[in-house]
Amino acid sequence: MILLIYTIIHTVISLIAIFTGIAVLFGMLAGKRLDGWTKWFLITAVATTITGFFFPFHGFTPAIGLGIISLPFLALTIYARYPKHLAGAWRWIYAIGAVICLYFNLFVLVVQLFEKVPALHTMAPTQTESPFKLTQLIVLATFILLGIVAVIRFHPEPSHTV
Repeated sequence: MILLIYTIIHTVISLIAIFTGIAVLFGMLAGKRLDGWTKWFLITAVATTITGFFFPFHGFTPAIGLGIISLPFLALTIYARYPKHLAGAWRWIYAIGAVICLYFNLFVLVVQLFEKVPALHTMAPTQTESPFKLTQLIVLATFILLGIVAVIRFHPEPSHTV
């Protein structure tokens, strides 16, 4: 029962991270800072990564590997946004980092959808089949394109808060 509750909380945090991350991405594409959305995206992205480590795994798993890879990207993105205030190269480092962090969450969402949704699971039961690979390739290609556009367009006005 406790594991079920924990899984629900982790899933809700993950979905909030994805939702707020999409808002932040569209903000970057429009050249907007969206400070509140960004704060919640980064908080929930960190929370979903950290809570992912506390599931009862036996040995090293791909999920643990992705969590380990995600943490430095989250740290760099947070550092670029807050201590460095998007100054100079930190602007594009932030934009790329935020897009990568959102992509990692969507990658996991696709994995979970193919595991949990019966129609998708039937098409790719081992996640080595073409529908799964094609879906992940489309998500990756989309985020590479969106990341490039975000770097080009994200030139926000400096924050006026101190």
